[in-house]
Amino acid sequence: MEDALTAYCFGCREKRPLNSPEAVYTANGSPASRASCEVCGTTLFRMGATDAHADLPKPEAATRSKRKAASRSKRKAATAGKRKKGGRKASRSRATRKRKIGKLVIVESPTKARTVRNFLGSGYTVESSVGHIRDLRRGRNAVDVANDFEPSWSIPKKKREVVKKLSEFADSAEEIYLATDPDREGEAIAWHLTEATGMDAGRTHRVVFHEITDRAVREAFANPRDINQERVNAYLARRILDRLVGYDVGSVLKKKVSNQLTAGRVQSVAVRLVVEREREIKDFVPQEYWTIDADLEKEGSDVARRFRARLVRIGDRAVRPEPGSSPASQSEVEPLLESLRQCRYQVDSVRRGSTVSRPAAPFTTSTLQQTASSSLGMNPANTMRVAQQLYQGIELGEKGTTGLITYMRTDSVSVSSQAQRDARKFIGKNYGKRYLPDKPPVYRTRARSAQEAHEAIRPTLVQLRPDDVGNSLSPEQLRLYRLIWRRFVASQMANAVYDTLRVEIGATRDKAAQDFLFRASSRTLRFPGYLALSEERGSAAGKRPELPDLARGDALQLAQLLPEQHFTQPPPRLSEASLVRALEERGIGRPSTYANIIAKIKQRHYVTREGRHLVPTSIGSTVVDLLLEYFPVVMDYEFTAQMEDKLDEIASDRLAWRPMLGEFYQPFQRRLEFAREHMPASPVEQPIGRDCPKCGGEKTLVTRLGRFGMFIACNRFPECTHRESLGMGIACPQCGKDHGGELAQRRTRNGRIFYSCVRYPECDYSTWDRPLRQPCPSCGSLLLDRGRGRVRCSQCSLEFSEDALEQAEPAGT
Repeated sequence: MEDALTAYCFGCREKRPLNSPEAVYTANGSPASRASCEVCGTTLFRMGATDAHADLPKPEAATRSKRKAASRSKRKAATAGKRKKGGRKASRSRATRKRKIGKLVIVESPTKARTVRNFLGSGYTVESSVGHIRDLRRGRNAVDVANDFEPSWSIPKKKREVVKKLSEFADSAEEIYLATDPDREGEAIAWHLTEATGMDAGRTHRVVFHEITDRAVREAFANPRDINQERVNAYLARRILDRLVGYDVGSVLKKKVSNQLTAGRVQSVAVRLVVEREREIKDFVPQEYWTIDADLEKEGSDVARRFRARLVRIGDRAVRPEPGSSPASQSEVEPLLESLRQCRYQVDSVRRGSTVSRPAAPFTTSTLQQTASSSLGMNPANTMRVAQQLYQGIELGEKGTTGLITYMRTDSVSVSSQAQRDARKFIGKNYGKRYLPDKPPVYRTRARSAQEAHEAIRPTLVQLRPDDVGNSLSPEQLRLYRLIWRRFVASQMANAVYDTLRVEIGATRDKAAQDFLFRASSRTLRFPGYLALSEERGSAAGKRPELPDLARGDALQLAQLLPEQHFTQPPPRLSEASLVRALEERGIGRPSTYANIIAKIKQRHYVTREGRHLVPTSIGSTVVDLLLEYFPVVMDYEFTAQMEDKLDEIASDRLAWRPMLGEFYQPFQRRLEFAREHMPASPVEQPIGRDCPKCGGEKTLVTRLGRFGMFIACNRFPECTHRESLGMGIACPQCGKDHGGELAQRRTRNGRIFYSCVRYPECDYSTWDRPLRQPCPSCGSLLLDRGRGRVRCSQCSLEFSEDALEQAEPAGT
């Protein structure tokens, strides 16, 4: 009987058999059976008695009832002592509504609520909505297309108590202030709060601040405004558009490819970027070219004064280090070397000058994510999580809780005049007036479709050096705060100044058919400017070897010629940081969405991370090809960017959101119907050519896509429940040589990811660190990613940074 039991799996969204079910009783004494889904691990539960319940002692059904009765008695006794004169009960909710609580402030984060509460004092009650309190109902019917795209909202179960509490507070408040974040998402949360709780519009105000400091908060509350309905409309248009595209296109992919797949208006375009870059790399054909350098010395000087110059012209033809300009083969180089050995070398010109290096602009969301990735090894999601903590407030001991940085979702590089004055005062005091530019610098964003609604990301108080607050911050918070603080202070400092020297050397030969020109240059730092603040002053200065004292007409001697062969390199794979940059350059997405986009395409198994690079999976490539063929408009980069522009027009009240959706949806619906009818089935279930060891089926094992990625299972599922982990193509360091074992990604019962051999239990190798395909450059063994940009060898225990690893040559070369 137990073998025939089935239950609905909420993970797989279909019925699954209960294998080895456990007989249990519920709290009220009802019999039930419990097991784990063999496919995804979700707990399965089915009510009803089985043979296994015969030997299981049944709990007393009245126990829970007695407990409830006792609880009711306690509540009655408690309320009996709080009766008013006249015998009426003092209901807590009714009393709360009658007793005015003063001014109610609602923010979206408990941490932010604590910080704001410290600044406002006793006259205010500060509560948190804990993010969004409403969302579109699940399913296609959440948007009534026939009724002019009317949305239908629902309050998630876990937020109902929050909404109830906020409604009670709002009923009893004299004034209500909605202090959610200063972007469209924050405006939408404020709007949802008014709609869900029925707030009185006459008592409700919107306040916005870009930094959580005492001055900024008080200034915002002194200048409240109404909810910006145009920005809410832009949110509505984006949310409904994403639901229509995601649900409808996703339903086609579920039917034609895999039940686990979904689609997204922006996420699918991001996957396309990764897939196309990977194909560029595979199709790349390297081209050969050569460079020729010469070691020269002034006649009569010692060897220590040698310098190196590069060939830049042959006769009238310029030579650059690239194919088509430089010699293309050794056969072309040899005659040139023979001629150059017979030439006389003389200084043709000496040019001295200066150049400046300007500091980078303060951080935007995009540049912060990119720099944190390259400098700190933090992925975008982690960067935004830590930045959120710094923005919402950190306890600084006697100084209290305060936000350390301004709002971290921005595409602007502008800075307030007050912040510039504070920075200039700090720089002048600590570095001297020489390090101050004559005028405060003005930066302009290069991002396409930048809204520039907020300031750049900067420290709220420049006087709070990273070392001053280090004891109050976690290591991650300190590293990110130091990065933001230094970038901002450097952006307000003077330029670095270099002395430059460029020497051109002519090489001639008697009766030569052509002359040659070599060039050497050097650059030395005269004034460090903003580099005085940089930890990497040596590398940032870009110091080049100094040249000897030379003058025009000086004769030189050739010490040696240094020909070098080169090959053009394919474009690098996209990293999370470079994907953010690519999205920003094309005007796709917004600062608040970058981290979420990358997290989703990894979660949906469209791309995987190898080292710091993103690599498309076979599923990602298949989906991109199908969507490009059947939904070319949705996958078009320019169209996606234009939709962002239209959302900006809605936010500025230059475009109505419902007609915009109607203009998009009609042709989209025709494409949708065509895809449902003509898109070929492209299942991810591919045979692997092995027999199932459990049911004996001949070559019945296939790859399947589950909640946690690809795995191997029998094609006779659910009749046969055999499953195996799918290897990563990385040999197991313990048994790979002798038995061909390879590593696979697995999860613990708590969901934590680890990596172990597919031959378990025969091989018990496992590790928490993610294995890399690239072998150790020292010993050729397995490399493990330890996070934060550090990589460790499993055999020799050497550690590398990811940057150093990319430049290292494999062992044995």
